[in-house]
Amino acid sequence: MHSGNLYGGVESFLRTLAREQRGAAGPVHAFALCFEGRLSRELREEGASVTLLGGARVSRPWTVWRARSALAERLGRERYVAGVCHSPWSQALFGPVVRASGLPLVFFQHDALAGKHWVERWARVTPPDLSISNSRFTAGTLRNLYPDRPWKVRYLPVAPPAPGSGEERAKARAELGAGEHETVIIQASRMEAWKGHRLLLEALGRLRHVPGWVLWVAGGAQRPYEARYLAELEAQATELGIRGRVRFLGQRSDVPRLLRAADIHCQPNLGPEPFGIAFIEALQARLPVVTTAMGGPLEIIDGSCGVLVAPRPEPLAEALRRLIEAPEERRRLGAAGPARARELCEPSVFFRGLAEDLRTFSSRGLS
Repeated sequence: MHSGNLYGGVESFLRTLAREQRGAAGPVHAFALCFEGRLSRELREEGASVTLLGGARVSRPWTVWRARSALAERLGRERYVAGVCHSPWSQALFGPVVRASGLPLVFFQHDALAGKHWVERWARVTPPDLSISNSRFTAGTLRNLYPDRPWKVRYLPVAPPAPGSGEERAKARAELGAGEHETVIIQASRMEAWKGHRLLLEALGRLRHVPGWVLWVAGGAQRPYEARYLAELEAQATELGIRGRVRFLGQRSDVPRLLRAADIHCQPNLGPEPFGIAFIEALQARLPVVTTAMGGPLEIIDGSCGVLVAPRPEPLAEALRRLIEAPEERRRLGAAGPARARELCEPSVFFRGLAEDLRTFSSRGLS
């Protein structure tokens, strides 16, 4: 169960569930969403069962009642192993419905939890039978919501992309105006301030006299405040004198292709990333990763495949300068990426672990 009106890391994970579950261990995943959009379309393209519950908005209580009724009808019509909520919002709205159906309730934790937001307080009312956290970092905050509930850590599955070619790389770079010998730095993320776009621009402003680099920013505004943020970033790039070297690419569905065409991945978060599928995808593309030393990336990036820095422009600029000027170092770090990604996020390992987690219900007498 999920809202489905936005698209980011959680939605990418759900699509991976739909795609990789064929032939994998454990139960088949069906999806219940409130909103039609990119996620629902992609899930259907993968052959998954998608039920639309109706656009539920807490400010309109009748829409919540309608969505809950639709879910109750669905749960009563089909046989399921468990109900899984993928955010405090969906836990608050739909956890009681799952509980009333007699199914085990699972909370899949994708973000750090403070336990103070009204949605989190509402979600606390219906504790799950099991919580699954996407990193040790996020699991450390679970006590703020469910201090006495059993939990597991499962790194998210990220399937490796199809191999690219030198011709494909050259074509993508040409489409976006990157020269053959330019160093392409890429950030692919939601258009959220805590993802560190401002910090990256400030660091690159200090490198405006260093030749041979360009920046691609993949990710578009999905809400009004994100559109305002994007306009601020464009203005910042102009003020720093680097606007001609920065390409804002908007929302993209070909991020793996862009990663294979780039040379450095940089997402210098100002707040802790819960996990970071984007970092895994960059490792799979053989890119050295530069990010700030906090949150989930501390469990992903080490000296074999990337560089961790303090969230300040000076150390970030210095790390980027070193990699811009040292192609051998970029290749060395990038070469270790695919093995590191497989170690953490091999889909078959995730599905086996999830199957084990769900089997705990029968051993505890839940059905």
